[in-house]
Amino acid sequence: MTVDPIDITSQPPSLAELRLGLEQLGRQRLFNTSGQSYRALGSAVIKAMNDEQALAALAADGRLIKRPYLITASGRVLTGFRPEEWQALLVG
Repeated sequence: MTVDPIDITSQPPSLAELRLGLEQLGRQRLFNTSGQSYRALGSAVIKAMNDEQALAALAADGRLIKRPYLITASGRVLTGFRPEEWQALLVG
């Protein structure tokens, strides 16, 4: 598998790419809850957002997104580093 790394802190995924992650993984797995951007907004503010507001916030600030964020050629989304998931997908 060829991977084209992108620094999502400076070039966040598009709304469509983030929506794909939301559909597959849910909101909780998209947010980098240990990052400074998340703490600056506050968990209560983020929890109060609807899905479209959450996606807009993620698209506006790539530091809010849990890294790494991978979209495979088949459209499967992985985020964060869960070795067993990544190995199953990348090695087979």
